[in-house]
Amino acid sequence: MKFERKHAVLLLAVAAWNVFSFGNFAKNLYSAYEGGEDRPTGYWVAHTVLIVVNFAIAGVLGALGVKAFRATREG
Repeated sequence: MKFERKHAVLLLAVAAWNVFSFGNFAKNLYSAYEGGEDRPTGYWVAHTVLIVVNFAIAGVLGALGVKAFRATREG
């Protein structure tokens, strides 16, 4: 498959959205934890893992988007 510029833009947009939305989620989760919200440990662990995995996905999509963007610029 050959990437086009629209694919690169889509990958970069999804990566940016993941960083924005899960960054906000992480901030809210931390605020709830610091505020003493009473939740089981599994709740905090599961949501923290979810945030880390989505940041990793954003990194992969961002790297692919940058690579695709550069490839469309050179071609």
